[in-house]
Amino acid sequence: MTRAQESLVHRSSPAPSSGDNRHSRQPNGAPSLVSSCEEVSVPTERTPLLQSHAGDGELGEPRASTRKSNTYVSSTAIEASDDDGDDASGDRQFMSETDYKRFIAIFLVLMLTHFIACFDGTIMASSHPVITSYFKSSNSASWLSTAFLLTSSAFQPVVGRLSDAVGRKPIFVGGLSIFTLATIWCALAQSMLSFILARAACGLGAGSMMSMVSIMMSDLVPIERRGIYQSYVNITYGIASSSGAAMGGFMADTLGWRWEFGIQVFPLIICLSIAMFIIPSDLGLQSKGLSVAQAMSSFDFLGSFLLTTSTTFLILGLAVGGNVLPWSHPLTVSSLVIFGICFPVCLWVESRAKLPVMPLDLLHSKPRANIIFSNFVAAFLMNAILFNAPLYFQAVLLTSATTSGLYLVVPTAVASLTGTATGFLVTYTRRLKWPIMSGTVCYLLGTSLLCCMHRGLPSVVYLLLLFPCSAGQGFQFPGSFIAVLAASAQEEQAVVSSTLMLWRSLGSVLGIGATSLIVQNSLLSFLHQYVTINPTEGRDEAWKAAVIERVRGSIEAVAKLDKEIVGTAGKIVKEQVIQSYADAIRITFLCCVGLAVVNFVLIAPIKLPRLGSKK
Repeated sequence: MTRAQESLVHRSSPAPSSGDNRHSRQPNGAPSLVSSCEEVSVPTERTPLLQSHAGDGELGEPRASTRKSNTYVSSTAIEASDDDGDDASGDRQFMSETDYKRFIAIFLVLMLTHFIACFDGTIMASSHPVITSYFKSSNSASWLSTAFLLTSSAFQPVVGRLSDAVGRKPIFVGGLSIFTLATIWCALAQSMLSFILARAACGLGAGSMMSMVSIMMSDLVPIERRGIYQSYVNITYGIASSSGAAMGGFMADTLGWRWEFGIQVFPLIICLSIAMFIIPSDLGLQSKGLSVAQAMSSFDFLGSFLLTTSTTFLILGLAVGGNVLPWSHPLTVSSLVIFGICFPVCLWVESRAKLPVMPLDLLHSKPRANIIFSNFVAAFLMNAILFNAPLYFQAVLLTSATTSGLYLVVPTAVASLTGTATGFLVTYTRRLKWPIMSGTVCYLLGTSLLCCMHRGLPSVVYLLLLFPCSAGQGFQFPGSFIAVLAASAQEEQAVVSSTLMLWRSLGSVLGIGATSLIVQNSLLSFLHQYVTINPTEGRDEAWKAAVIERVRGSIEAVAKLDKEIVGTAGKIVKEQVIQSYADAIRITFLCCVGLAVVNFVLIAPIKLPRLGSKK
């Protein structure tokens, strides 16, 4: 029995009545042992999720136990918990048989790989206009990030269950190897198609790496101390993300965009070499004593295939429809049809699987379902803003890639600092709802302010307009991650982590793909509306179509219009194109306001327990 399970069983209260037994079910749908044969307390502010026990060692190591339990805390019980009380309970340093020095070594490797993955993830934010212009494919810009996030999202839930069967180390090392090779591919790509495929391979490796970082942290650190280490993760994220956003544009303008990826190769090789020796082979292994074939016999292969397929084709259809290809194109239609067939079948399979790769209980029971779906919306909003803000700066304000990247540095740092403070404050206050709620309010305020953005403002104002959403990310992401783990049993940590990250990544993908779709289609409409023709000066419909095609294909072409079109018409057309971009991006931000309202509504009604101790 795990420590989390013992604390739930030892603090007993009357068992739920038969009328409430429908809520006390295992994630796979089987009746909970708690409701039928044990008395269990609700994890409230007075009943911490994790407690110390008499006889624990100096560092809080639990006594050995051979008893196994399927204790599961129902969503109804958590929702009914109060928000008062003051409890002091002991906590542990580490969850596994890991000494301090080895833990520090593992932690440093995890943070270094996390740094590189975050650096790589944001380096495209300020440099994607340069890369797409190099390949003369600016209208395919969304594919650079969509391909990366598509593969990382589709395979994340598989990673959680797979690592339960074969251990954390093989999955982490394998993902790191794929990421390293794919990064080299990005640096050497000779066409847009090759580069997009390389980014897809990067996403597969990065998704595995980042999932395993979160899962291994849950293996090593108890929930009482998770907030502190989550703060360190947020510091790493902030430094890496701000560096990537700034360095991406700078290197694209100076060294060339290929060096954005070339500089990552050597650190990745170092991380790979260290990880192979320092990470325990049996870390997180739930099938000790079994062969790989025996461990994999219960793996949900069908569910994994269906979930991966449906996710992939949903993103594919939304990314190409109306942007790269018409909505009536066979690829667009077939992608959405495949999703429409596979996803319902996936839900049916997962509802009957012994060990589902994505337990459906996580998606329909409070508070975990609310937290997961709010993370989906928050990730959608943040990535929509990070993708479209540089586009606004370069196409409307006519800044360079370097300058647009610098605009993102301070907001990214705000997200990191807010997330760092959130982790420490959650550990100190033991309250879990306030950071998530604060995040939803910040998103609502931030998206509303972005709708008011226009030309002619001081540079500092553009930075300030990005602050609220960045702070919202800093509040909501770490707070919700700790909250969903606190509401789950220890043996569920891997699958809960991977499911949360799946929906967060899916939100990131759709945030970029869907808003790029809105921008491109709105831009096309506004360009046809605003750009005027004058046949007497040679500016006929064919000329107009050529201008529209050019400014949609290259952001850099917008700034050159007044020099390439003779006379005063050049300045007029340039102004018309800039206004088209401004209005198209504003429509995107208006859509984000509506989603920010949904984000707030998801979190407002839920109740969450407190953590176990305050030191």
